Amino acid sequence: MSIIQQGSLFDLQDLYDLEPTHRYEAILSEIDIDTIYHKVSKKTWRGAPIELNYRAMIHSLIIRIVERIPTTKDLIRRLNNDFIFKLNCGFLLSDKTPSEAAYSRLVSKLDDTNVLEEAMEFVVLQASAEGFITDDAVAIDATHFEARDQAPPKEEKPKPKPKKRGRKSKAEREKWFIEQAKHEANLPLYEQKIEAQLDVPLSKLRAEISKDPRWGIKKNSEGKNTFWYGYKGHLAVGTTSQYILQSLFSSGNLNDGKAAIPLLKGIYERLSIASLRYTIMDAGYDYKPIYKQVYQIGLQSVIAYNKRNEPEPVGFNKHFAPTCVREHSYRYDSFDSKYDTLKYTGPKECKGCPLSNDDLCQKVYKVKITSDLRKYTAPARGSKAWNTLFKKRTAVERVNAYLKEFFQLDNIRYRTGKRTKVHFDLVTLVFNASKLACDRINFMLDQEAA
Repeated sequence: MSIIQQGSLFDLQDLYDLEPTHRYEAILSEIDIDTIYHKVSKKTWRGAPIELNYRAMIHSLIIRIVERIPTTKDLIRRLNNDFIFKLNCGFLLSDKTPSEAAYSRLVSKLDDTNVLEEAMEFVVLQASAEGFITDDAVAIDATHFEARDQAPPKEEKPKPKPKKRGRKSKAEREKWFIEQAKHEANLPLYEQKIEAQLDVPLSKLRAEISKDPRWGIKKNSEGKNTFWYGYKGHLAVGTTSQYILQSLFSSGNLNDGKAAIPLLKGIYERLSIASLRYTIMDAGYDYKPIYKQVYQIGLQSVIAYNKRNEPEPVGFNKHFAPTCVREHSYRYDSFDSKYDTLKYTGPKECKGCPLSNDDLCQKVYKVKITSDLRKYTAPARGSKAWNTLFKKRTAVERVNAYLKEFFQLDNIRYRTGKRTKVHFDLVTLVFNASKLACDRINFMLDQEAA
């Protein structure tokens, strides 16, 4: 019998093992450098002449992420000491090496535009058009990274005035409710409740998010609170292809759930991935407005349930599947997408039950998911299909680890949130471009083998 040897998949590490010239060409060819260059270049011949090679500077910022060069100062030193590296970045031998101030001005021009976000989405659209993104599910999660500077000392808040004892009168209560309504209406968008985001356009959702470093808090695997001063990166990742479909940068104190609706709207409005059917999230995203947004864009929710001081459901198990008279759980059978209906069949225990032929025993149980989008999902909670889908959520955690370990997401060299966002956008752009480069090389190898 002949032995069939399966070819190994060309992955990111293989890409990084290539010769520098080939590696840079493979990654840079996937990025729309012309659009980025047009945004930062001089628009008129008037004024001081431009002596710097801005196109090569953009290349070098991208290659700095690829080569894991920690600082701009180290990048400039490398350009001065290694003329081959300088040529690989696109500089001419006659070009003057840019200074730190020149790179700082370039980053300032980039943070005034959304061109890096658009370039990343362009890579995703290219990958989708070429058939590399055929995911049926997208996983959403957040990752934190610390700011460069230490947190400022806490300001001492004035002590609140002591509250008046006793029950408020009816007039006082009505006045208090009016004041609370006015206060909530004047809050910034991301300090309001999540449902306020449903009718807000995507452009406003992205524009009003806070980008300054703030204190964040999260429970670790041991259930203890951990704190950090910095930022959060929110990612929507294809569970099979592991492309970053959408990304969002925010302050470290933003609740994870408040970033879900902007990510979902971005997938729906900016991308056209017909194969998507499910959105997968952990219990930190268990909010009714998120389920509503997922349903509005035509997808199904696979979100872990977070019990919040809720009584035990009567006539249902912990996964909200109906139970029979003897409290045996019905089994999930199928989902009818035409009528948005879940179908449950009788429990296994009903086969030998003396009540099986009684009117009290219902053979089939159907429920519409629209009766409660949070409790009833397709596939049903607790089913084997639901658990199989939820396990795919590890894709976004894996991408978060890649960004920190190999793409310098943890290496923040800027003091302000606007400039840190440029670094975040560069990291996600380079990651997607590297993925597309690997997929194209794999496709060429498969074609040659065939």
